[in-house]
Amino acid sequence: MKTMLASLFALVAGVWGWDVFSTSFPADAHPLWIARQEALYLSGLLSIALMSLAMLLATRPTWLEAPLGGMDRVYRTHKWAGILAISFAALHWLIELGGDLLKSSIGREGRLPKEKFTGLLEIMRDLSKDMGEWAIYAVLAMLVITLWKKFPYRAWRFVHRAMPIIYLMLACHAALLAPRDYWLQPAGTLLSLLLAAGTYGAVRSLLGSIGRAREASGEIVAVENPAHDITTVRCRLDSRWQGHRPGQFAFVTFHDREGAHPFTIASADRGDRIISFQIKALGDYTKHLSQDLKPGQAVRVEGPYGCFELRRCDPQARQIWIAGGIGVTPFLAWLESLQADPAGAPIAELHYCTRDQVTDALVPRLQALCASLPRVHLHVHGARQGAELDVASLGASKGSEIWFCGPAGLGEALRKGLRSMGTMPRFHQEAFEMR
Repeated sequence: MKTMLASLFALVAGVWGWDVFSTSFPADAHPLWIARQEALYLSGLLSIALMSLAMLLATRPTWLEAPLGGMDRVYRTHKWAGILAISFAALHWLIELGGDLLKSSIGREGRLPKEKFTGLLEIMRDLSKDMGEWAIYAVLAMLVITLWKKFPYRAWRFVHRAMPIIYLMLACHAALLAPRDYWLQPAGTLLSLLLAAGTYGAVRSLLGSIGRAREASGEIVAVENPAHDITTVRCRLDSRWQGHRPGQFAFVTFHDREGAHPFTIASADRGDRIISFQIKALGDYTKHLSQDLKPGQAVRVEGPYGCFELRRCDPQARQIWIAGGIGVTPFLAWLESLQADPAGAPIAELHYCTRDQVTDALVPRLQALCASLPRVHLHVHGARQGAELDVASLGASKGSEIWFCGPAGLGEALRKGLRSMGTMPRFHQEAFEMR
């Protein structure tokens, strides 16, 4: 994520700098007016570049999964590109308002001449200025409700549907108000490519075609409650489902009004197009799934996505697998897939962190799966039994490989503990969030 965003920053800064150094400013131009104009251009370029990237990533491009490390990373990049885009849009707006401050402090003397336009183009430019201002107000409001985690997901999802329209307004603003000389320089080429990519994403979103090619329909065949806060859902999908690899996730739609939610596939692929999900009650929607879902009910599943895969484990590295709570689901799929060839399983230490080892309904299943896999050693850490995970007991080294799935806080504590010991093995962790 950081590499992609940094590369985009460098590219935008490079084409902006090319324009600055190739522009001849009037001899009587005041340095502050020049600085304001170039800051306005740079902030505008960065904002539309980042927003274009966010719109492109919203199409769930599978070709970026491998470079970024999974669809969860794609969405994380999408999120931060959007946040940074809105931040630079706000800065762009403040710099524009700063013109009045300069007029009152140094006057109009030395102000750069404005480009002259006539006819329809002038009318369209005036309209695009207004659209840009309206769009900035809208994206600032969107940023607030996105960062406000208590804002209901269903309402957020409905409001978020306006983003493609807001983007197209900002794209029009950028195209019509960009300096005329940009279109004869690298800045114009880059801006054209960015607007084309962002418009592609916006149009696909408005048409509702994102993910359609990877979507399968089916029905629920069983709903179970292994624990009061966990719902197991088994689904049978149609022939459009092309199978999955252990550890991947899918976007699942049980109710059209709620939309798709990402859930890890908790079963191995047996070729029968039957998959299962272990869903923990973490919010208003998932809390009532056990009552709302019935066998025979229609379901849509889009995917699979993700790179948290057993096949990516390095056979030369010491394997340490750590699951926290419902984060055990990808490991359940891993263990199921290994049942057909126990001798081919990697040598691994599987650590499962739970609140209560005695009442946890997933512990017996883990024990049964690991019993037939002598190369996988299970360690259950029940907090109520005083058996919390100790980082030092992992025996991790730089030659180890840790695969972690669980609460973000536990993952951060593990990283911090490993760094404090001067040991930082390869650490794989899914970072998927819908908002």
